[in-house]
Amino acid sequence: MTAPDMPDDPDAPARLRTLPSRLLGMAAMHADRVVAAGLSAADARKWHYAALVALHDLGPASQATLSRRTGIHRSDLVAVINELADRDLVERRPDPEDRRRNVVSLTPAGARWLSHLDDLLRSLQDDLLRPLSGPEREQLVDLLTRLVDHHTGIRRPTEG
Repeated sequence: MTAPDMPDDPDAPARLRTLPSRLLGMAAMHADRVVAAGLSAADARKWHYAALVALHDLGPASQATLSRRTGIHRSDLVAVINELADRDLVERRPDPEDRRRNVVSLTPAGARWLSHLDDLLRSLQDDLLRPLSGPEREQLVDLLTRLVDHHTGIRRPTEG
């Protein structure tokens, strides 16, 4: 797919065609568009998916904890939770340890919807990464993870 922000003109200056930051930005914009459009067609958004994954994989959480786990700003997370709760995909209950805050948990319908979204995201990732082999995809994820970890200060245990 060619778009104005992703020129494929072979006559573009080599310095532009090979600038890593530019290539990362172009690839990120394209990936964001592909995922947003795919999720939108399924009546979902990236933040819906992130919240459902966090609740599924890490269990019920306060809104503040869910915000930290997903990177969704707390004020935006309230709207995400409202949207998911309106569809019976999550439920909010008062925290038994602190009645002033809510604990959000995944419902059975939310788990089923997440499974559907997982299938959709797998398909979207396959389309996005089609030019790469399986090992190249793994290498790309490893390299991007190293970059993100470096720039966010995350220290992951090394294997081996």
